[in-house]
Amino acid sequence: MMEHRSLASAVRDVLPYRKPKLGRDYWVKDDVLPNALEVYERNLARGDWMQGAPWRPEVWPGIRAPHALTPRELAPVERWICEQTGVRALKQEAPTQGALSHNHVQLVGETESTAKPHVDSLALCDFAAVIYLHPQPPRKHVGTSFFRLRLPGGGLGGNTCPPGCVNLPQAFGVTKLPANAWVQDVEVENVFNRLLVYRADIVHSATDYFGRGDNRNKRATALFFWKAVR
Repeated sequence: MMEHRSLASAVRDVLPYRKPKLGRDYWVKDDVLPNALEVYERNLARGDWMQGAPWRPEVWPGIRAPHALTPRELAPVERWICEQTGVRALKQEAPTQGALSHNHVQLVGETESTAKPHVDSLALCDFAAVIYLHPQPPRKHVGTSFFRLRLPGGGLGGNTCPPGCVNLPQAFGVTKLPANAWVQDVEVENVFNRLLVYRADIVHSATDYFGRGDNRNKRATALFFWKAVR
């Protein structure tokens, strides 16, 4: 049962730490899609958006919609990930409730959310990924960052969900931690048509969001979640 303790007292050094390393913990491929602008425009034009926070009480922000990439577009992306990570195949794990937002396009504006460090549910995925779809991000520091724990005394703690836990609430015994409980460790910039793949158990978040008004102005990504077949 999850303990009822103050948020401050929940910040305990319970996470292992391993500095995220390119090629071991995360992988980057630029110019991943041969038709990235077509994918972006096709998704912008769709009318089946689902609303998240701040409009509805969801853990995910902005708006999103399924089937961001077609099977033909996604297949070479998955082959490259298998080659880089050394797994035989990738699959989706069906959640017992709700839905897994695999292969969804997501648009988030600058007033709709902030960085929220987390790990993805290890019951549902071993790897997660984003493809940055906005052709011209207006500023830097709007990609993805990996974080580590900031301890109450000022020291630094871990960054990885511990063995035996499937998420951070289970590891800490609370549903959330104070906003200042995390410090940025490694940052990957938002570059159009860049694929970023990372281990789902490393604490991560969008670094920041951008854009107001028209959907074309907002941070656009395609999101993916896979279990590995080893």
